[in-house]
Amino acid sequence: QVQLVESGGGFVQPGGSLKLSCRISTRFFSIAHIAWYRQAPGKQREFVAMMDMIGPTENYTESVQGRFAISRAGDPFQPTVMLQMDSLKQENTAVYYCNVEAWITEVSGRMDYWGKGTHVIVSS
Repeated sequence: QVQLVESGGGFVQPGGSLKLSCRISTRFFSIAHIAWYRQAPGKQREFVAMMDMIGPTENYTESVQGRFAISRAGDPFQPTVMLQMDSLKQENTAVYYCNVEAWITEVSGRMDYWGKGTHVIVSS
C-alpha cells in the first residue's frame, strides 16, 4: 500500500517561512508528476504547485508565484517531495497535501496518490 506522509507544517507569523516535506513509502516504476494542494477552512481543495517529471517543468498557482518552490530529492522513483514557502500570508493558512501521479509497475496503470495533509497556520 502506497503511503505519502507530509511533515513540516506548523504555526508561523506573516512574512515567515516553512518547508514542507513528503515521504513516499513505495518505489514507483515511473512518476508522471509530484504536486502540492491545499484546503483552507471552509473551502475546496486547490492546486498549489506541480513538478512534471518529464521536463521537468514547474507550475504554480498565481498567488504563490515567486514565494513557493517545489522540489524533490533522493531516488527519482521514490523522491522526497518538498515545498519551500516564503513570505507567508494569512491566506496561506490551510492543510497542505502531497500528491503523486505514478505507476507502481509497468502494467499497473497511472494512479493518483495522496497524503493525509499537514496543517499550516499563518497568524500574528
